[in-house]
Amino acid sequence: MTAEPTDKPLAGRIALITGASRGIGRAVVLALSRAGAHVLILARTSGALEELDDEVRAVGGTATIVQLDLRKADRIDALGPSVFERWGKLDILVANAGVLGPLSPLAHITTDAWAEVIDVNLNANWRLLRTLDPLLRRSDAGRAIFVSSGAAAAKNPFWGPYAVSKAALEAMVKTYAHEIDDTTVRANIINPGPIRTGMRAKAFPGEDPKKLAAPDDLAPLFVELASPTLKANGKVFTFKRS
Repeated sequence: MTAEPTDKPLAGRIALITGASRGIGRAVVLALSRAGAHVLILARTSGALEELDDEVRAVGGTATIVQLDLRKADRIDALGPSVFERWGKLDILVANAGVLGPLSPLAHITTDAWAEVIDVNLNANWRLLRTLDPLLRRSDAGRAIFVSSGAAAAKNPFWGPYAVSKAALEAMVKTYAHEIDDTTVRANIINPGPIRTGMRAKAFPGEDPKKLAAPDDLAPLFVELASPTLKANGKVFTFKRS
């Protein structure tokens, strides 16, 4: 007899999602919850996380709130030991949080503005990888998913800090993927393309958001890349709206 298909392909798995309180992060949290994962929802504001916790419960899932500012390096470093103490492993990391930064000529960008974009979009993700890698390796099929952008191609003027941070992020994830190639861990990248989010509205204020895909349209791709059966490693998946 063959096993019956399940609508909970991630049942019993532990997932941590950064930037969880809104936009793509929120949609991914709910999608992973519906797929059966217990979600650790991480963001800066507790109020938004509490509302999301209610939404997770409404779809039959369970969540743990982690209020954490990714600009606080010591807090990120402590995350791995905290997760280990409670769960002993991590099955899924979704590194979604990011900031746009100034859209300005490179020569006009302040030191502080440059540092913030690099710290949140790149350095924080390196710290997450460093502190959570041992836990992903303790999973039978650890999955790390990082959110990049078409801006990583560095083809648009005035997008300097954001483009540089995303290009560097992609290089980091691909390097990590080669390092874990002989393990059960897999690391991949999603380029969401134009999605109806607050960041997109800030970058393109004159754009009609109704013409863009919604975060919920993108969320199934994250579920797919979080699957224990996934073979891909070190790949960039560009979302195409159907």
